[in-house]
Amino acid sequence: MTTHAVRAAIQRSQASLVQLSKELGISPKTVAKWRKRATVEDLKTGPKEPRSTVLTEAEEAMIVAFRRHTLLPLEFERQANDLGDRL
Repeated sequence: MTTHAVRAAIQRSQASLVQLSKELGISPKTVAKWRKRATVEDLKTGPKEPRSTVLTEAEEAMIVAFRRHTLLPLEFERQANDLGDRL
């Protein structure tokens, strides 16, 4: 693991990857990674693209069939969504 100070030193240094990795006790791959980056901040984790909230026709048909079977009103969906938002 590298600190922001080490990452900044990597980005400023003119030393070779191998030389710098030996000085800092980290792998050349880590040195190369931080040299390529524009900042010393970690990249965000998680999905790069948000997942779609649009249902496919098959999913919608399944939900309609479930509602008909259970006789749940649409109001139930709003309450369930509100509860899910609060969790």
